Parts: sequence; structure tokens; C-alpha cells
Amino acid sequence: MENGVMKIGVLENGLMENGLMENGLMKRCWQGLLCLVVMLVLAGAAVAASPPEAQWSCDGEPLSVSVTTGAVDLRGLPSDVPNTEGNTAPGDGVLIQWRGQTLQLPRTNNAGAPSYTDGRWWWRALDPEHPEWKERRGKIISYTCTALEVEP
Repeated sequence: MENGVMKIGVLENGLMENGLMENGLMKRCWQGLLCLVVMLVLAGAAVAASPPEAQWSCDGEPLSVSVTTGAVDLRGLPSDVPNTEGNTAPGDGVLIQWRGQTLQLPRTNNAGAPSYTDGRWWWRALDPEHPEWKERRGKIISYTCTALEVEP
């Protein structure tokens, strides 16, 4: 700083030399930002590239289901977790897309084939050709579902 004026120089690579570059703070910020952008782009591409796990027609409208794993870490437990039927565990869930909505239903801990509910919607694919899809609206509404052919 000379006569109350801060001098800022420019390095050969075009970055400012004002103390921030000297201690590497600005460089680390740019590197972190670049890493974040790359991770977001890759994550978005992975989500966009992954098709739904299964598709059905329910009540005449397409329905797709993707299984999500929960935050339960099963490694290191002294014994097996009960009720891990269908390669799912308590804490897992499904994302169901139907009629322009995306519903996230957590897995129940009911015995037998995995079922998922949020209290209003209920899903179970005991028979993959004709899964059970129900809605509670004062009474139970059952929707008829049939499997669709999914192209690879």
C-alpha cells in the first residue's frame, strides 16, 4: 500500500497478486469450486442416465418405481438385521412416479415381502406382474397394476 492506495499486480497467468494468491487461499477456493461443479455435473448425469427399476401401468397410467437405500449402515452389527427380505432393509424406500407426482415411501418393517407406505400411499410387489398399489382417502382405494415391457 502506497499513499493510501493498494497496489494490485497481475501475474503472468492472469491471477491477481494481492495477498490472497500469496497464501494460496484464492487458489484453493477456485480448486474447491471446480471440484464441486464437476461432482454436480457427474451426479446429474448419473441420475439422468439411470432408468427406473421397474415400470407398471396402474389404473391406466404409467407408474415407475426406483428403490432407494436408507441411511442404515448394516456393516459391523453383531448379528444380522431381521427382515431383510428382497435385498432391502428397514430404512430403505422407494421413489414412485405416477400421475405427475413423485412419492417417496419408506419401507415398513412388516414381515414378508417388502412393503412401503407413508400412511396415505402403500406399495408392495409380492407379485411383480401385478403389484399392490393403494391409497387411503377415508377408505382404501386399490389401483389395478400390470407390468409393462421395459426396453433395455
